[in-house]
Amino acid sequence: MKIQLIILYCFSLFLWTNAHATTLRMAFDADPISLDPHEQLSEGTLQFSHLVFDPLLRWTKDGQFEARLATHWERIDDQTMRFYLRENVTFRTGHPFSADDVIYTIQRLKKSPDFRAMFDTVETVTKVNDFAIDVHTVHPNPLLLNIMAYVFPLDRLFYAGKDQIIKYGDSFASHNVSGTGPFILESRELGSKMVLNRNPNYWDAASKGNVDHIIMTPIRADSTRLAALLSDDVDFISPVSPIDIKRAKLSDDIQLVTIPSTSILLLHMNQQRREEFRDVRVREAINLAINQTLIVEKILKNYATPAGQLSHPRFLGHQEALIPKYDLDKAKQLMKQAGYEKGFRVSMMAPNNRYINDEIVAQAIAAMLAKINITVDLKTLPKAQYFKEFSLKSADIMTLGWQSDTMDSNNIFEFVIACIDEKTGMGAYNASQYCQPEIDQRIKQANREMIPEKRQRLLQEIETILYREAAIVPLYWQSIIWAAKNDVHVGDIINDQNNPYLGDLFIETR
Repeated sequence: MKIQLIILYCFSLFLWTNAHATTLRMAFDADPISLDPHEQLSEGTLQFSHLVFDPLLRWTKDGQFEARLATHWERIDDQTMRFYLRENVTFRTGHPFSADDVIYTIQRLKKSPDFRAMFDTVETVTKVNDFAIDVHTVHPNPLLLNIMAYVFPLDRLFYAGKDQIIKYGDSFASHNVSGTGPFILESRELGSKMVLNRNPNYWDAASKGNVDHIIMTPIRADSTRLAALLSDDVDFISPVSPIDIKRAKLSDDIQLVTIPSTSILLLHMNQQRREEFRDVRVREAINLAINQTLIVEKILKNYATPAGQLSHPRFLGHQEALIPKYDLDKAKQLMKQAGYEKGFRVSMMAPNNRYINDEIVAQAIAAMLAKINITVDLKTLPKAQYFKEFSLKSADIMTLGWQSDTMDSNNIFEFVIACIDEKTGMGAYNASQYCQPEIDQRIKQANREMIPEKRQRLLQEIETILYREAAIVPLYWQSIIWAAKNDVHVGDIINDQNNPYLGDLFIETR
């Protein structure tokens, strides 16, 4: 009889636990391109990393650093910082986390085509003991903590020997994952669904998060994604198109959360593909022909800020005087002076599910350039296919959005503007193939300048050069827009880098 009662109790407990398990159903615009956290430096990769891995430290909503797998840190000398690591943490596999995993991860980051420019400043990492490391830099670096926020330690024993990084390729790391994060990947059907379960051995017992399961569904169309939320098929969506905001506000069951972002949208004009783009008058004409303010007002419904430079007002490189240049008459004059009054034809590529209303924005830009007789052959692609083409620099004009990884101007300059150097990773996203040695010199100086006023002067000088040479076309800083059911406390876990900390998400009992 006692055995029967025990069995009945256990069965009832099982039913109660499953009945009270909290599931978050999410809809995003696209899948992460890969499960390898070092394959692509992108928003989708970082969002996934915060689910299944843990960083050494992470940004808080007020712009400070919060200890994660590193419990604290201290400066040893001008070129050495010591990080003390959290004990009693395990990976999904059960392997214990230690200093060896952090050293292994940083060494791998230094080999990554996308991350090595950021980690080039790290000369060596030495083991102090099983739970402390010293990071030695090539020179004093004012942004070392910012950089270390991108170290999500990998399970060395799980990945070692099969850890080749193949961008947009087929590798062990692109299909398999072992981290210390709040969730464990259960299954992934590319383009259909990704399922994650709460990590039962997660170290952060203080987290308020109560989500046991996550079902992530990619829904490319903005209106369809919102419809899924309105019909109760999902609980949480991103992004929300500004066009759909009025519709979302009609529901009493939905909350909208909007955060201004430092993420810049821009256009690259490939100077190696097109001789016309080597003429500063043509580049200036293109800048003058594009009406950023109109795009923000009419297409983005003011959920963005027109940009005349790359540096957001929060960054040291920002200059108040560098504003959008729109002047159609002057643009036509410059085209005539350059000998292109009759215009020419160019190819342009843009994603159609990566940035807010990206396809519509690209179509508007093509129409604006037609007014100075530049005929645009526009091709838009889903995110995964687009960035393969971006890496190949497959069009004359290409769209790019960039969130500064270090919340600093120089990160944008290193990756988007610097002369392309495959060895160091500099210029990895420079699809203009623009190269200005005086800018590169200032980038290097700013990376080692510890006095803020001197750094600011260097970074502002770079913005001045870019503005004068019309090297790229800054478009706007887009806002981040999320929507969720009212019982999902999204406001507590989202930030202006668009990396929601879903491990800390609390959902009210339903």
